[in-house]
Amino acid sequence: MPRPTVAQLLYGSCTVVVSTLAMLLLSQTSSGPGIAVIAVAALALGLLVALTVPAPKPSTRPAAAAPAPDPEREPVSR
Repeated sequence: MPRPTVAQLLYGSCTVVVSTLAMLLLSQTSSGPGIAVIAVAALALGLLVALTVPAPKPSTRPAAAAPAPDPEREPVSR
């Protein structure tokens, strides 16, 4: 399993913080179970966002190699 990238961690963390604050302010709940439900929902949303951020693709281009020497051409000696 590949490790998460910095972008995935950042987007997921920001989503958790912002969504938690928004849901707490909008719901105006002060009960323990209500806060727990909001926290779990925010963590699930953050995980969903982190997993949907596209991971960088490995390059499919081959590395540039030096051109092969021409066997019919002889080096010039002086």
